[in-house]
Amino acid sequence: MNNISPLMGKRTILFMLIPALILIGCFLIFPALWVLYIGMTNETLTGIRAAHPQFVGLKNFVRIFKDRFFYNALKISFIFVLGSAIIGQAGLGMTLALITYRKPQRFRSIVQAVVILAWIIPEVVVAYLWVAFLDKDFGSLNILLSHLGLGKVNWFYDHPVLSIIIFNTWRGTAFSMLLFSAALETIPPSYLETAEIMNVKPWRKFIDIILPNIKSYILTDLILITLWTFNVFTPYLLTHGGPSFKTELLPIYIYRNAFRYFKIGYGSAISTVVLLINLFLALFYLRFSRQSRGVRKR
Repeated sequence: MNNISPLMGKRTILFMLIPALILIGCFLIFPALWVLYIGMTNETLTGIRAAHPQFVGLKNFVRIFKDRFFYNALKISFIFVLGSAIIGQAGLGMTLALITYRKPQRFRSIVQAVVILAWIIPEVVVAYLWVAFLDKDFGSLNILLSHLGLGKVNWFYDHPVLSIIIFNTWRGTAFSMLLFSAALETIPPSYLETAEIMNVKPWRKFIDIILPNIKSYILTDLILITLWTFNVFTPYLLTHGGPSFKTELLPIYIYRNAFRYFKIGYGSAISTVVLLINLFLALFYLRFSRQSRGVRKR
C-alpha cells in the first residue's frame, strides 16, 4: 500500500473525474461555445438566413452596446436582483430562520411548510394566482383595499417592478430560509446560552455570535439566489415585460429578440453577454469569500 506513488494517485483521481468532465463539457462548455458561435452570425428563425446564415463577426455584440433596450433590461435586472434576491429572499429568509430558531418543532414545521408551499407550486400556477391577486378591477388585494376605504391600485401599471419583486421574493424565500435554518443549527448552543446568562441584547447576539458563525452560508446563499434571480423568466407570465418595457428583464429581452423577432444570432449574442455577467457575479462573490476567509485567519 505504501509503494503507491503520488503520480498514480493523481491519475486515479483524474480517471474518476472523467465522467463528470464529460458531462460538464457536453452540457455546459459545448453549449456556451455554440451560443458564442451563433452570436457571430445573422441567423434567424425564418427566411433565407435560417437556412444559410452568414458569419458577421462581432457585429451583433457591437449592436448590443448601442441598443438602449439592452441598458434598460440590464438596469431593471440589477434592481430586480437587489430587491428580490439580496434584500427580499435573503433578508426574509434570514428573518424567518431566526424567528423559528430554537422554537418548538411544531411551530417550525408549520412555518416551513407554508413557505415551502410557495416554492414547490408550479410557476405557471403561481403566476396566475398573483395576476388574480393584483388585478386592478377584480384582484383580491384591491377588493380588500376597497373594503378598507382605500382606492384601487393598478399594481402592474403604477408599480410594475415592485410587483415582480414582491412576487419573486414570495416565490423564492424558502431556499434561503431552509439554508439559514440549517446554518443556525451548526452554532454550539453554549454560545447563545452564555450570552443569555449575561443578558446580552438580541442584536448583539446576532452580530457577535450568529453572523460570524454563518457567514460562509450567507455568501453561498447570495451566490446561488443572485444567479437564479438574474436568470429568472417567470415574471414574463405576469407582465410580458410591460408596460412599456418597464419589467423587461434580460431573459425576457433575449426571448423577445430571439423568438418574437426571430433574430437568433442577435439573441445568442445577448445570451453570451449575460453569461459573462453571470460569470463576473460568481467570481465577485468567490473573491469576496476568499478575502473574508483570509481576514478571519489573520
